[in-house]
Amino acid sequence: MSASLTSPARCRALAAAGIVASLALTLAACGSSEGSKTDGSSMPGMDHGSAGASAPATPGSAFNDADVKFAQQMIPHHQQAIEMAKLADGRAADPEIKELAAAIEKAQDPEINTMKGWLTSWGKPLPSASSSMGDMPGMDHGSDGSGMPGMMSDKDMGDLEAAKGKDFDKRFAQLMIGHHEGAVTMAEDEQKNGSDADAKKLAGAVITAQTAEIEKMNKIIARL
Repeated sequence: MSASLTSPARCRALAAAGIVASLALTLAACGSSEGSKTDGSSMPGMDHGSAGASAPATPGSAFNDADVKFAQQMIPHHQQAIEMAKLADGRAADPEIKELAAAIEKAQDPEINTMKGWLTSWGKPLPSASSSMGDMPGMDHGSDGSGMPGMMSDKDMGDLEAAKGKDFDKRFAQLMIGHHEGAVTMAEDEQKNGSDADAKKLAGAVITAQTAEIEKMNKIIARL
């Protein structure tokens, strides 16, 4: 072997080259390791994996017994108002009564569907078809047997069905005023004691709309 290959300078050069190569390999390994952890999952205190994606959604507003009562009672209350409104077809003579009956039917049918949806989502029973006669569990029974203010008795509904022309118009307005006043009372109770934001909002809409219709019907009665 030649002297040039065994000189101290040559040995130092080879050692330096080995250190550089080793450092390069170490840096490459570190870079690869860091690249596989760019999501920060290995850092202390950080959530790991997809935990953030599986976090529970923020719950909606809570409902309470007052909300359930409001929906369970307002559904049949609205249904009776629609039955009364349907009687106007072929019986009412006054154009404003006809217009009012159509408006009641148009507004209250969608509200019934909305409240049925709430009860289903809350896991609470829907009122039965005969609930206006007081068969809902836990209901107080009023003079009409329903426990709901403003509900018409069978006699009231029969008398309205038998009326025609101006007699129907006046009787319809008088009965619907009482019916609306009952709905307003129920809606005010919901706004006072309810918890669900949507139910309280609907209660406010009932108060606004039916109070305006009460004023309109009082004016109709005054001129009939």
